[in-house]
Amino acid sequence: MIRSRRFLATTLLFAALLASAAARGELPPLIPRDVLFGNPERSRPRLSPDGQRLAWLAPDPKNVLQVWVKTIGSSDDKMVTADKKRGIRNFQWAPDNRTLLFQQDNDGDENFHVYGVDLTTGNVRDYTAIQGVRASVSAAESAFPDEVLIDMNARNRQLFDVYRLNLKTGALIFDTENPGDVAGWTSDSKLQVRAAQIATPDGGTEIRIRDSTTAPWKSLLKVGPDEILNFEGFSDDGKSVFLKSSIGSDTARLVQRDLATGNEKELAVSTDVDAGDIVIHPQTHVLQAVSFSPGRTSWKVLDASIQADFDAIAKLNSGDFQITSRTDKDDAWIVAFTSDRGPVSFWKWDRTAKQGTLLFTAQPKLEGLSLGEMKPVVIKARDGLSLNAYLTLPVGVPAKNLPIVLFVHGGPWARDAWGYSPYAQWFANRGYASLQVNFRGSTGYGKKFLNAGNRQWGLKMHDDLLDATDWAIKQGVADPNKVAIMGGSYGGYAALAAVTYSPEKFACSVDIVGPSNLKTLIASIPPYWKPIRAMFDVRMGNVDDPKDAELIKAASPLFKADKIVRPLLIGQGANDPRVNVKESEQIVDAIEKNKGNVTYVLYPDEGHGFARPENRIDFNARAEKFLAQYLGGRVEPIAGDKVPGSTAVVRVIGK
Repeated sequence: MIRSRRFLATTLLFAALLASAAARGELPPLIPRDVLFGNPERSRPRLSPDGQRLAWLAPDPKNVLQVWVKTIGSSDDKMVTADKKRGIRNFQWAPDNRTLLFQQDNDGDENFHVYGVDLTTGNVRDYTAIQGVRASVSAAESAFPDEVLIDMNARNRQLFDVYRLNLKTGALIFDTENPGDVAGWTSDSKLQVRAAQIATPDGGTEIRIRDSTTAPWKSLLKVGPDEILNFEGFSDDGKSVFLKSSIGSDTARLVQRDLATGNEKELAVSTDVDAGDIVIHPQTHVLQAVSFSPGRTSWKVLDASIQADFDAIAKLNSGDFQITSRTDKDDAWIVAFTSDRGPVSFWKWDRTAKQGTLLFTAQPKLEGLSLGEMKPVVIKARDGLSLNAYLTLPVGVPAKNLPIVLFVHGGPWARDAWGYSPYAQWFANRGYASLQVNFRGSTGYGKKFLNAGNRQWGLKMHDDLLDATDWAIKQGVADPNKVAIMGGSYGGYAALAAVTYSPEKFACSVDIVGPSNLKTLIASIPPYWKPIRAMFDVRMGNVDDPKDAELIKAASPLFKADKIVRPLLIGQGANDPRVNVKESEQIVDAIEKNKGNVTYVLYPDEGHGFARPENRIDFNARAEKFLAQYLGGRVEPIAGDKVPGSTAVVRVIGK
């Protein structure tokens, strides 16, 4: 009888524990960091202009991303590049169908050279082999198969001129000289440079046009820094141009402007967001579609000839799509779908048959895993401004009183968008809610929202992040005692600002390549940022103007390093040309002087962020352990002092 009662009591206790566990829920198995942050298995497929071959990125046996090529319908896959270390991230087909063009820099210094692979001979050539220059492919046209245009700062490191590259001979001929203020060039359908986008001294924008390469430049439009104006391209006959313009509206509209009369035709507009990506026919140069992304992305089709294609493509996958490659005949497209709960998938779309074929997904190991939904939300800032944000919650556990990571985007003149985010899924899998906020000053939500961030570094831009955090707490989602902030570039600045301006708001902070002193940040920017320096003066404050001295100093976390009381982790690339390594080192030194605590991880072969997967995974392993220590989430153990192949150099202050 006694044994029966004890057995009953034990059974009841076990049942109660099971009920309690069921109520609490259970997180899915740990997703390995190398699945989330490692190289894709295959990515970025591109059709050759004649549609005969497919190229893509994939790792070699040493896990370095290379360009691969195959003949459509065959299994003759072949690796055609041999990068030694950093991996290739950007490539494109030349219009001759036999050359693949790609870019590479040196250990993250962003002085990219343009290389070409001759698929007939296998030869690889550096077309821009001048030490210290930065180069990129600016234009190519199928009507000129043996030529492309190159932007390069060979004559003056501050300015990009245009060069004409002959793919057969490798000859690089000077084409168009930068007068000193051009931030970007555009050519017409005849591969002639006829448009220049100017960064004006007041931080605004001017568009200049010329009728031919021998005609003088004329000002088409000129606006102040409060407007959004971007040149998008020429019509096929070169007599009109496509612009994104906020003139006469809050959001940037897509317009077509006649060069002779000045008359404008509005092609597409949204009252909520700026016009986004545009689709232009590669041969006829007809503007065919434009995207709008208030939360998720939708397309407005402007050319009826592709309406049936877009309608059918939308049914292939539940994600949001983009056209990333198309043949000269325009009979085949590559379409990329992004989803919040799965890897990016790439499809080949047959326009004749109106049929899509899945080529591959970038990270097949993610398929079938329990990933969190990324939910668009709108948060009211304290002054009533609407902040568009994305909330991702852990799977399998109640969405109440969770530890949370406020993950801040860079720029700051950029934005977060819906889709697969390895960071959001990493946080959710480890047991954290993830909140990504488009704070004021972010792009894409109109000029009022953009300009609301002017001169607000460390002020209202910071308040927006605090308001978003408080929103998550008031919603019952976030535990007020377990809030972390993390980000890169401006997001890294925000992480430093958080522990200096609101020293006890966040449980811990992770800064990746974030500036600590705005004056020294501007003093060390790359020389080729000269044409856009005025934009920083308007949007951030002028570091050289005595009237802005207090604003700049007050917005620089370095001068409040003595306020840091929360745990801080900093990651930095030694060769970063945008945020110099001194930005991290000077605040680490200041923390040490103030007898504070910080862990600083330097990667000698990286720049603005971590391109090599070994370094990326290494830093995130450290960040994961760091977050778990102060938020209580789950950890995938790291074996040894560093991830194999990583170059991490660690400095621990006050621990």
